[in-house]
Amino acid sequence: MKRKILCVDDEANILFAYRRQLKKHFEVDTALGGREGLQAIDSKGPYAVVVSDLRMPEMSGVEFLAKVLEKTPDSIRMMITGFADLDSAMSAVNEGRIFRFLTKPVETSVLVSSLHAALKQYDLVVAEKELLENTLNGAVNVMAEVLSLVNPIAFSRTSRLKKYVSHCVSRLGIQDQWKYELAAMLSHIGCIALHPDTIEKVYSGHELSDEERDAFRSHPKTGCRLLEKIPRMEDVAEMVKLQFNPMPIGGDISDAQVVAVGSQILH
Repeated sequence: MKRKILCVDDEANILFAYRRQLKKHFEVDTALGGREGLQAIDSKGPYAVVVSDLRMPEMSGVEFLAKVLEKTPDSIRMMITGFADLDSAMSAVNEGRIFRFLTKPVETSVLVSSLHAALKQYDLVVAEKELLENTLNGAVNVMAEVLSLVNPIAFSRTSRLKKYVSHCVSRLGIQDQWKYELAAMLSHIGCIALHPDTIEKVYSGHELSDEERDAFRSHPKTGCRLLEKIPRMEDVAEMVKLQFNPMPIGGDISDAQVVAVGSQILH
């Protein structure tokens, strides 16, 4: 992935100055205002670093960088302003999680060094994310393999369920598809604590004893306890726990309802 930089301002002459000052050092795109900035991210992004002016019409720099955080959370965000406004600076830091706040006029050397620092931070974020993903993938694969060895019937069901969930999530256009697929893949991980005969009875339609029924109904909670301690698996663990008692979905499907949507699909 190229380490590109996006500079956003509502004044064209300032954007021209950015291109002239930075073209020797970085690959730079510019956008006139927040709306064009978001369009640039959609069409050309993601960017390693996004630099924005604070005071812009229609969409302030605080609002813009908060939206950047939602769209591309790995991007490093910087703010430049001609006003020494402490309240706005605090809002920018809190809402947009700003890496660095610079005051106009910014000397070229200061801007270049700040962007180099931002790129180093971006490299650290990406490297940490890749390490975490590799660790997560390893943990998930080990769990799935354990389930396949201990309870192959439950494992075969999760394999079919994953295909169904992938299809549903793709059709619905939901983001973070990996969470739903992992929830399906690990939905029966709690079955490693059950006797294989119990699982066979469940899926062959045979009558269960009260003890067997209670044991089977408890496997989502067991699975949740196994998953919730793994980094980035909190939502997946909750989906698994609620698969027999899904949360209601209120209104439109949104990222804020990840667990509710996942539990409904698994149900």
